[in-house]
Amino acid sequence: MGGYKTWLREGNYIAGAWVNADSGETIDVTNPATGDVIGTIPKSGTAETARAIDAASAAFPDFAATDLMSRVSLLWKLHDALMDNQADLAKLLTVEMGKPLPEAMGEIAIGAQYVRWFAEEARRAKGEIVPPGVNGRRILVTRHPVGVVGMITPWNFPSSMLARKLAPALSVGCTVVAKPATQTPYSGLAWAALAEEVGYPKGVVNIVTGSASQIGGEIMARPEVRKVTFTGSTEIGKLLIRQSADTVKKVSMELGGNAPFIVFDDADLDAAVEGAMVSKFRNAGQTCVCANRLYVQAGIHDAFVAKLAEKTAALKVGDGTQGGVEQGPMVDMQAVEKVEEFVSDARAKGGEVAVGGSRHALGGSFFEPTVITGATQDMMFATDEIFGPLAPVFKFETEAEVIAMANATEFGLACYAYTSDIARVFRLNEGLEYGMIGINSGLITTPEAPFGGVKESGMGKEGGSQGLDDYLDTKYVCIDGL
Repeated sequence: MGGYKTWLREGNYIAGAWVNADSGETIDVTNPATGDVIGTIPKSGTAETARAIDAASAAFPDFAATDLMSRVSLLWKLHDALMDNQADLAKLLTVEMGKPLPEAMGEIAIGAQYVRWFAEEARRAKGEIVPPGVNGRRILVTRHPVGVVGMITPWNFPSSMLARKLAPALSVGCTVVAKPATQTPYSGLAWAALAEEVGYPKGVVNIVTGSASQIGGEIMARPEVRKVTFTGSTEIGKLLIRQSADTVKKVSMELGGNAPFIVFDDADLDAAVEGAMVSKFRNAGQTCVCANRLYVQAGIHDAFVAKLAEKTAALKVGDGTQGGVEQGPMVDMQAVEKVEEFVSDARAKGGEVAVGGSRHALGGSFFEPTVITGATQDMMFATDEIFGPLAPVFKFETEAEVIAMANATEFGLACYAYTSDIARVFRLNEGLEYGMIGINSGLITTPEAPFGGVKESGMGKEGGSQGLDDYLDTKYVCIDGL
């Protein structure tokens, strides 16, 4: 093989072996830029998932008992394997998902950074000795790996989303059963190939592809799975939270977003436009933290729109494997139709298309980068997540008004604001109901900081010193008679 096909694995990875679905059935995986079938994956379900959970459960006691530095060493090797094969892994990601190759290279790199971060953070997963209320006692607080972890990841960042879950779990001694998205499974299966290459014991990492309802259903039903981490839609997240009740699992959920991007009159105009372009059009707008609603204060509105429209019109759209391409295809035609619905709704309610607004001349699931002006709070995208290359611009007058508009959603994942007023920064921090706030930056994800939302955008954090918490149980030991 060679090249990216070295990492294209077409089987489940269960108990250290690459296996097909019991039925022998497969699912085609297509390149969204060309429509070509690039391979198949097993169409697995309950039985295969049960075996993966059995394997992870059997492997857990020994792996949890592995000394800390052995686990740290494996993560360092995993980091190095990722970076040694960055170009091939990025090409695989682009071929199955569609994002431009430079973005895919960045995704592999940040995934490796998460691995490296948790290799070090696991060494700081400290407990406590607490002063007792009475003499003759010692109170110890200790932390222990939670057990088998179920992981369900999305198609838009198919490598780094798994990195943010695998790395903390493996660092503290948990074992894993993961289900990557059917549209982009190969970047997930590549993690199994990497884990195998660097020497993880059999059963520690298991990856199963196929029916979301059957695989997810078995993960949620089995009491051996003590924690489930999910990145995806709020609708599915709520379903999983309900299912978790029967076995009282720990859950962490990174769900939908509806990020406001606020530009005040005192902002650096050029910096704000650049930030909006990065935040909005990265990954063709298919990110949970991308700018969903652009609120621009009246005094700077027209100048901002003019510059944004000019830069948007200049974006190069095409196959992500080709040089200079800045926006690839959308993941599928359903995604295209959803963006078309947003455009039609906005037009019907008085919005104007400044740039784009239609399917791209390239055909398939390519869509023109689009800017809509005259956006209002009664348009669909004011409350619904776009997940596409559509930038609606709202005009506002006052700080209080825009904070109210920004918060008028059930979501609370990420938000952004451009201003030169330091006092306003602190007011925004207090007033905006979001788990992450970017001030004068449109790209804020980093392993050192806790990634996660509030309200219906989820629970739990990925990254930062908080990123280990959901993979550890806390125990209290009281020693008396001393």
